[in-house]
Amino acid sequence: MAIRNVREMGEEVLKKTCKEVKEITPRTRELIDDMLDTMYEACGVGLAAPQVGILKRIVVIDVTGEDPYVLVNPRILEQSGEQTGYEACLSVPGKTGIVTRPNYVKVIAHDENMEQFELEATELLARAICHELDHLNGHLYVEKVEGPLMNAEDVEGDE
Repeated sequence: MAIRNVREMGEEVLKKTCKEVKEITPRTRELIDDMLDTMYEACGVGLAAPQVGILKRIVVIDVTGEDPYVLVNPRILEQSGEQTGYEACLSVPGKTGIVTRPNYVKVIAHDENMEQFELEATELLARAICHELDHLNGHLYVEKVEGPLMNAEDVEGDE
Protein backbone atom coordinates (compact mmCIF):
# COMPACT_ATOMS: atom_id res chain seq x y z
CA MET A 1 0.00 0.00 0.00
CA ALA A 2 1.20 3.46 -0.84
CA ILE A 3 0.23 7.09 -0.78
CA ARG A 4 -0.33 8.32 -4.32
CA ASN A 5 -0.02 11.85 -5.65
CA VAL A 6 -3.37 13.63 -5.84
CA ARG A 7 -3.88 15.37 -9.17
CA GLU A 8 -4.91 19.00 -8.98
CA MET A 9 -7.35 21.20 -10.87
CA GLY A 10 -5.99 22.01 -14.31
CA GLU A 11 -4.55 18.55 -14.94
CA GLU A 12 -6.11 16.92 -18.00
CA VAL A 13 -6.79 13.57 -16.31
CA LEU A 14 -9.43 15.27 -14.13
CA LYS A 15 -11.39 16.35 -17.22
CA LYS A 16 -11.75 12.88 -18.74
CA THR A 17 -14.50 10.28 -18.48
CA CYS A 18 -13.43 7.08 -16.76
CA LYS A 19 -13.76 3.58 -18.15
CA GLU A 20 -15.76 0.81 -16.52
CA VAL A 21 -13.89 -1.83 -14.57
CA LYS A 22 -14.39 -5.24 -16.19
CA GLU A 23 -12.63 -7.35 -13.55
CA ILE A 24 -10.81 -6.95 -10.27
CA THR A 25 -7.15 -7.77 -10.78
CA PRO A 26 -4.35 -7.68 -8.20
CA ARG A 27 -3.42 -4.29 -9.65
CA THR A 28 -6.99 -3.04 -9.15
CA ARG A 29 -6.93 -4.23 -5.53
CA GLU A 30 -3.63 -2.40 -5.02
CA LEU A 31 -5.18 0.76 -6.51
CA ILE A 32 -8.16 0.53 -4.12
CA ASP A 33 -5.86 0.03 -1.10
CA ASP A 34 -3.68 2.94 -2.22
CA MET A 35 -6.73 5.15 -2.74
CA LEU A 36 -7.91 4.44 0.82
CA ASP A 37 -4.44 5.16 2.22
CA THR A 38 -4.20 8.36 0.17
CA MET A 39 -7.66 9.55 1.25
CA TYR A 40 -6.96 8.94 4.93
CA GLU A 41 -3.48 10.51 4.76
CA ALA A 42 -5.01 13.67 3.22
CA CYS A 43 -7.89 13.70 5.76
CA GLY A 44 -10.44 13.45 2.95
CA VAL A 45 -13.87 11.82 3.00
CA GLY A 46 -13.72 10.58 -0.58
CA LEU A 47 -11.37 9.96 -3.48
CA ALA A 48 -11.97 8.97 -7.09
CA ALA A 49 -9.47 7.06 -9.23
CA PRO A 50 -8.87 9.96 -11.67
CA GLN A 51 -7.68 12.02 -8.70
CA VAL A 52 -4.68 9.68 -8.52
CA GLY A 53 -4.29 9.64 -12.31
CA ILE A 54 -6.21 6.42 -13.11
CA LEU A 55 -9.18 6.60 -15.50
CA LYS A 56 -11.24 3.82 -13.91
CA ARG A 57 -14.73 4.05 -12.41
CA ILE A 58 -13.67 3.51 -8.80
CA VAL A 59 -14.34 5.69 -5.77
CA VAL A 60 -13.67 5.27 -2.07
CA ILE A 61 -15.68 7.15 0.54
CA ASP A 62 -15.57 7.25 4.32
CA VAL A 63 -17.57 9.99 6.05
CA THR A 64 -17.12 8.54 9.56
CA GLY A 65 -13.43 7.66 9.51
CA GLU A 66 -14.32 4.07 10.40
CA ASP A 67 -16.47 2.57 7.66
CA PRO A 68 -15.12 2.96 4.11
CA TYR A 69 -17.20 2.24 1.04
CA VAL A 70 -15.58 1.02 -2.16
CA LEU A 71 -17.75 1.73 -5.19
CA VAL A 72 -16.73 0.16 -8.48
CA ASN A 73 -18.73 1.22 -11.55
CA PRO A 74 -21.20 3.20 -9.40
CA ARG A 75 -24.40 4.58 -10.86
CA ILE A 76 -27.08 6.70 -9.23
CA LEU A 77 -30.52 5.06 -9.50
CA GLU A 78 -32.55 7.60 -7.55
CA GLN A 79 -32.07 11.01 -6.01
CA SER A 80 -34.32 13.43 -4.20
CA GLY A 81 -34.39 16.38 -1.87
CA GLU A 82 -31.85 19.12 -1.69
CA GLN A 83 -29.00 20.20 0.55
CA THR A 84 -26.78 23.21 0.20
CA GLY A 85 -23.44 23.51 1.93
CA TYR A 86 -19.71 23.94 1.65
CA GLU A 87 -17.67 21.47 -0.34
CA ALA A 88 -13.97 21.06 -0.74
CA CYS A 89 -11.84 18.67 -2.76
CA LEU A 90 -8.40 17.15 -2.46
CA SER A 91 -7.84 18.15 -6.10
CA VAL A 92 -8.62 21.80 -5.32
CA PRO A 93 -6.47 22.31 -2.23
CA GLY A 94 -7.21 25.16 0.14
CA LYS A 95 -10.48 26.15 -1.54
CA THR A 96 -14.15 25.68 -0.74
CA GLY A 97 -17.48 26.75 -2.16
CA ILE A 98 -21.22 26.39 -1.68
CA VAL A 99 -22.82 23.61 -3.72
CA THR A 100 -26.39 22.28 -3.86
CA ARG A 101 -26.71 18.49 -4.10
CA PRO A 102 -29.47 15.93 -3.58
CA ASN A 103 -30.08 15.09 0.08
CA TYR A 104 -30.86 11.45 -0.79
CA VAL A 105 -29.30 9.12 -3.35
CA LYS A 106 -29.63 5.44 -4.10
CA VAL A 107 -26.63 4.04 -5.90
CA ILE A 108 -25.83 0.68 -7.44
CA ALA A 109 -22.20 -0.42 -7.58
CA HIS A 110 -19.83 -3.33 -7.22
CA ASP A 111 -17.54 -3.86 -4.25
CA GLU A 112 -13.85 -4.81 -4.38
CA ASN A 113 -14.92 -8.41 -5.14
CA MET A 114 -17.20 -7.34 -8.02
CA GLU A 115 -20.26 -8.22 -5.95
CA GLN A 116 -23.13 -5.91 -6.87
CA PHE A 117 -24.87 -3.96 -4.11
CA GLU A 118 -27.16 -1.00 -3.59
CA LEU A 119 -26.50 1.80 -1.13
CA GLU A 120 -28.96 4.41 0.10
CA ALA A 121 -27.43 7.57 1.47
CA THR A 122 -28.49 10.90 2.93
CA GLU A 123 -26.80 14.12 3.96
CA LEU A 124 -22.96 14.02 3.95
CA LEU A 125 -22.72 10.52 2.46
CA ALA A 126 -25.13 11.48 -0.34
CA ARG A 127 -23.09 14.64 -0.97
CA ALA A 128 -19.84 12.67 -1.05
CA ILE A 129 -21.25 10.09 -3.46
CA CYS A 130 -22.44 12.80 -5.87
CA HIS A 131 -19.12 14.66 -5.58
CA GLU A 132 -17.02 11.57 -6.27
CA LEU A 133 -19.21 10.32 -9.12
CA ASP A 134 -18.81 13.71 -10.79
CA HIS A 135 -15.04 13.01 -10.87
CA LEU A 136 -15.69 9.82 -12.85
CA ASN A 137 -17.32 11.93 -15.55
CA GLY A 138 -14.58 14.56 -15.67
CA HIS A 139 -16.23 17.21 -13.50
CA LEU A 140 -15.05 19.08 -10.41
CA TYR A 141 -17.29 20.63 -7.76
CA VAL A 142 -16.04 24.09 -8.73
CA GLU A 143 -18.30 23.87 -11.82
CA LYS A 144 -21.32 23.83 -9.48
CA VAL A 145 -20.21 26.43 -6.92
CA GLU A 146 -22.83 29.05 -6.15
CA GLY A 147 -21.03 32.34 -5.68
CA PRO A 148 -17.28 32.74 -5.29
CA LEU A 149 -14.74 30.04 -4.58
CA MET A 150 -13.24 30.86 -1.19
CA ASN A 151 -10.12 30.08 0.79
CA ALA A 152 -10.98 27.18 3.09
CA GLU A 153 -9.30 28.79 6.10
CA ASP A 154 -11.63 31.79 5.73
CA VAL A 155 -14.73 29.64 6.21
CA GLU A 156 -15.54 28.80 9.82
CA GLY A 157 -16.55 25.18 10.42
CA ASP A 158 -15.38 23.91 7.02
CA GLU A 159 -14.26 20.27 6.94
